[in-house]
Amino acid sequence: MTTAPVQLLTVDEVMTRLKYGRSKVYDLIRSKRLASFTEGRCRRIPESALQDYIRTQLEEAA
Repeated sequence: MTTAPVQLLTVDEVMTRLKYGRSKVYDLIRSKRLASFTEGRCRRIPESALQDYIRTQLEEAA
């Protein structure tokens, strides 16, 4: 069984997908609502973290 590679997104890609501004995305990262990590100077957000954030928002809205 082969596992799919982890899809990593940039802040700009997350901004596009959520239609949020840069400040809002970084606020989510700072508040730990959106998991991310840095490698050197590059910030990366796992696709699964974005999906978790969206799922949480939907559950809170319900």
